[in-house]
Amino acid sequence: MELLFPSAFLALALAHFVALLSPGPDFFLLMGFAARHRLRGSAGLCVGIAAGNGLYILLVIIGANVLRSFTLLFSVIELLGALYLLWIGWQLAQSRPTTLAIDRADAACPSWRRQFLLGLGSAVLNPKNALFYLALMTALLGPDVTLLQQSVSGIWMVTVVLIWDLAVVSCIALPAVQQRLRHSVWKIERAAGAVLLAFGGWIVWRFLASL
Repeated sequence: MELLFPSAFLALALAHFVALLSPGPDFFLLMGFAARHRLRGSAGLCVGIAAGNGLYILLVIIGANVLRSFTLLFSVIELLGALYLLWIGWQLAQSRPTTLAIDRADAACPSWRRQFLLGLGSAVLNPKNALFYLALMTALLGPDVTLLQQSVSGIWMVTVVLIWDLAVVSCIALPAVQQRLRHSVWKIERAAGAVLLAFGGWIVWRFLASL
């Protein structure tokens, strides 16, 4: 077991899971989609978000020291991410007052490709993910961690992200929950859109203030 798992693995797993409990842009994006499209229209988002997290973990494993020097790249990604969140937030905020037709909730759901790309973009265009995994995989695991241990830790975290996101959208997709959301799904979409707009606006403001 010591060959596969670093000595600080439990600390890493706990820190990672606690971070998942803190709602971020990905959570509100999932909530907005799952409220209307259920699991079928949100599973691709979950896979895309997990893939985006996995990409950052891979980059950290390949070159943790190099990543630290890419401050300009992080700034560009941060600005792109803010614009992406503003775009998604604006789309959700445009939701009109309607009653959710539960029997047809899955009929007009986004394609799996669109779901995946939205989820991937949400995760990749969030530089906090890169900094978070950089801290976990370097400072927490320490300099003596092996490539195999890093890989196992990375696979664990990506799997946890995927399972957690699927659990969130599965709960929202429950018939009892859907029944409660029937007359207020547009309010949830607007609220999720407002939160994403706030995230994006705050990032843009911080970027401009640093210039």
